[in-house]
Amino acid sequence: MTATLAAPHVRPLIMPESADAADAADFVQMVRVRNEVYRELNGYDDESRTPAEMLPLLQSGPYELTLPWIALLEEQIVGRGILNLPLEDGSRVADVTIELLPRVWGHGVGSALYAVLERAAREHGRTVLQTWAYHPTRAPIAPGDAAPWLDSPTGFGRVPQDHSARFAHAHGFALEQVERTSALELTADADARIQALLMPAQRAAAGYRIVRWMPPTPPELIDGYAWLKSRMVTDAPAAGLELDEQVWDAARVADHERPVLAAGRTMLITAAEHIESGELVAFNELVIGRDLTAATFQEDTLVRADHRGHRLGMLLKCAGLLAWRRLAPDSPRVITYNAEENRPMLQINEAIGFAPIAYLGAWKKTLIR
Repeated sequence: MTATLAAPHVRPLIMPESADAADAADFVQMVRVRNEVYRELNGYDDESRTPAEMLPLLQSGPYELTLPWIALLEEQIVGRGILNLPLEDGSRVADVTIELLPRVWGHGVGSALYAVLERAAREHGRTVLQTWAYHPTRAPIAPGDAAPWLDSPTGFGRVPQDHSARFAHAHGFALEQVERTSALELTADADARIQALLMPAQRAAAGYRIVRWMPPTPPELIDGYAWLKSRMVTDAPAAGLELDEQVWDAARVADHERPVLAAGRTMLITAAEHIESGELVAFNELVIGRDLTAATFQEDTLVRADHRGHRLGMLLKCAGLLAWRRLAPDSPRVITYNAEENRPMLQINEAIGFAPIAYLGAWKKTLIR
C-alpha cells in the first residue's frame, strides 16, 4: 500500500539579518536543500553555496525586488520558489525560479509553488514570466540521438523533453533559447594552451591595453565599466526573451558589487582599454566564493560592437584566466554559460578548452490579463 503524502505547503521565506541570526533556521535549511537539488541534478557540487554567500544574493535592492518562498512536505523544506522583479520603468517582466528535490517531483509541490509565484507576479503588474531550467546531459546533443529532444526556436541547441520541460509546458511556458553550461579543467596543459592562444590575440589587439581590478571598481573606471554592463542586455543574444534595457551608473555598479563584497567573494574584472580614445571597450569577469579551492565562475563577457574583429574576447579570457591562476591557484575548474547561438563566444571557449557539461532552457510565458 502506497503512503499518501500530505498536501504541500508554501510560505514566504523569512530573510534574516545574517546567516547565524536567531530567525535564520529556515533560510539555512533552504540553502541546504538548494545545494542538494543542484547536486542531484548535475552530479557535481560546484554550484553549492554557503548560507552566508546566498544571503546577499537574495536581498532586494533598488534595481530588483526579490521575493522568496519555501515549499514544505510533512513539515520539511523540499524546495524553493523565487520571483525576481526588475524595477526598470514600465517593466512587464518577472523572472521565476522553482527548484525542488527530485524525490518530491510529481507530488504537486512545483505546481503549488508556481501558483503562488504567478499570483504574486500578477499582483505586481507583470505579464511576462521567464524561467531558466536545468536539463542535465553529460554528452553533446547531436541530431541523430535516439531520444526525444526539443529544438530551440533560434535554430541553435536543443534540450531533452525531461521532467523540467514537461513541467514548463504544463504551466504554459514555451522554449525560447538554449544555454550551454561549459567547464574548463584548470591543469598545466590548459595553462600552456591558454598562453599559446594569448600571444596571437595580443598581436591582433595592438591598439588596446589590458586593465584589471577587483571590486570595488576604482572611480576612474566606473563610467566605462557601467556603460559596458548596460550593453549586456542589448548586445548579448536574447532570442525571444524580453529583457529590460538598463541604465547603469556608479550607484548601480556599487549595487552589483554589493553581494560580492558582502559574501566575501573574490572577483577579477579584466578589461580592454582602447589606447587612442582611452575608453573601456570590452570586459570579462571571474568570481569565486570564500573557498579558493572551489570552482570558479566566468560571468559576463562583452566586446563592444564597434571594437569587434580585434580578438579582444580571446585576449581578455586568456589574460584573465592566467591572472586568475595566480590569484586562486587551487581552483580546479571554471564554469561558464553561453547562449547556443552565441557562436563567436563559444568558439573562443572551445579553443581555450571549455567542454559542455549541461544545458539550460530559457522558457517564457505571457499572461492573459
